[in-house]
Formats: sequence, C-alpha cells, structure tokens
Amino acid sequence: MKFGAFEIHSLSDGPFLLDGGQMFAVVPKPLWEKKLVPDARNRVRLGLMSLLIQTGSQNILVETGIGDKFDTKLNEIYRVADSTNLLGELHKLHLEPTDIDIVINTHLHFDHCGWNLRREGDSLVPTFPRARYFVQRGEWEDAHHPNERNRASYIYDFFAAAEAQTEFLDGDSEIVPGLRVEVAPGHTRYMQAVRLQSEGDLAYFPSDLVPTTAHIPYPWMTSFDLYPMETLAHKKRFLPELAEANGLLIFYHDACVPWVRLVNIDGRISTQPVE
Repeated sequence: MKFGAFEIHSLSDGPFLLDGGQMFAVVPKPLWEKKLVPDARNRVRLGLMSLLIQTGSQNILVETGIGDKFDTKLNEIYRVADSTNLLGELHKLHLEPTDIDIVINTHLHFDHCGWNLRREGDSLVPTFPRARYFVQRGEWEDAHHPNERNRASYIYDFFAAAEAQTEFLDGDSEIVPGLRVEVAPGHTRYMQAVRLQSEGDLAYFPSDLVPTTAHIPYPWMTSFDLYPMETLAHKKRFLPELAEANGLLIFYHDACVPWVRLVNIDGRISTQPVE
C-alpha cells in the first residue's frame, strides 16, 4: 500500500505453528481458541510477515522471517511451511537480495532473523550482501549470552556471521527520514519497535508486543515476554496514540491480517480494516 511518501509491503516467510498456551499466557484457552483454533497438539497457526518499506531510493526490510536453516527436529516442532518464503516474495516484486539497502531486526529470536544469513557451501554469509543491519546493542549482547529462560529463542547461526554489516544502536534512532526505531522493552529487554510517519500519517510495527490482531487488548500477551509489566505499560502508551491518530498497526505474526487502522470510539480502541 501507499503510505505517505513510502510504499510498504507485507511479505510472508510462510506460516508456522506455536503452542497456543505460550502465545496467550494468562488468557484462558476457552477465550483464545475463539481467536486462533489450535490443532491436536495445541498449536496455533501464525504468520511470519516481514515489512518491506520502499522510500523511492532505498529498500528497507524489517525482520527476515524464520529462514531455511531448521533441522528435522525443529521443523517437526514448528511445522515451518516452505510453500512461500521471503526471498520468493521479494522476487515477485522484482527484487533480489542485493537490492536490499537496510535490514532492521526488532530482536534476534530465531523467527525474526532467519534470513539474516544463508548457507554458501559450508559457510554462513549475509543473505543481503549490500545491506546495513540495524539492531540494539543490548539485544546483540543478550543474544550472545542467553540465560536459561531465553536460550531456546536464540540460534547463533541465524545472526552472528552478519556482525561485520551490523550497526549497533544504543537507544531510539532515526534510520531514514520518517522512519525511527524505538526501544520497546517487554518481550526482551532491548527489543525495538518501528515507527513510520509520513505526510501526516502514522504507522507502528510493535513486533511481538502485539503479534496478532488477537493481542490488541492490553492483558493479551505471550508467555515469552521476559518483562510482561513493561509490555503492558508500552501497549498502554502506543495503542491509544495510534487510535487518536487513526494510525496503522502492523502485525508480524498474524497469518491473515497484515495491518489494521486503530480508531477511538467513545474512549474504546477499535479496529478498522484497510482496503
């Protein structure tokens, strides 16, 4: 869609499955299963929806999906579908990996940075050889030194070999005019969200703070959040702001809805579909 001076695209790296209880934490199953129907193993279908932002002179990719480096065991757990992938989606837009100028990772969990690297023989090399990769310095350090609580979420081979092309940020930063990253702790300590502002319009990509349309209500959060009270506080800040501005909320893990408009109706945050 056209968004101010930008053009934006939601690009799929395929669906995958994740335990429904993990995705909804304290929300009882009789409530969340009305939103996402689980399979026999209690897994729900999620999307992997990278955001391509085209400025007219630069191609900016937010998140790089889950990639193709899963072993048999992880493929069985997450049932990653290879019917579509990020590189194929770029190709449909007549773009190759060499056309990407900037990659922004909100954080470095394996399902958000899978195509940061690709295999070349026995080596791992950056998939986007011309791009600058942007991540918060604290997130990079946490990914290299995980603890027992978050170790399963970081896979070293998904991101480490891109270090030479990575620019480490220490807080909120403007990446290009109209596009900022903002530290948004909750899911991880140093996760960053992406804010787009252009020609009076506002969009927000909150990553795993609001992974799907079902997670818009304040208490609907995931059990993966290391700091859930900070997730709650951040949602209470940016969701009303978006609603007042009739802004665009962009999802990463919704398998069906890439984005919605938020509106404030009689003090209540509601959604409007985007044509």
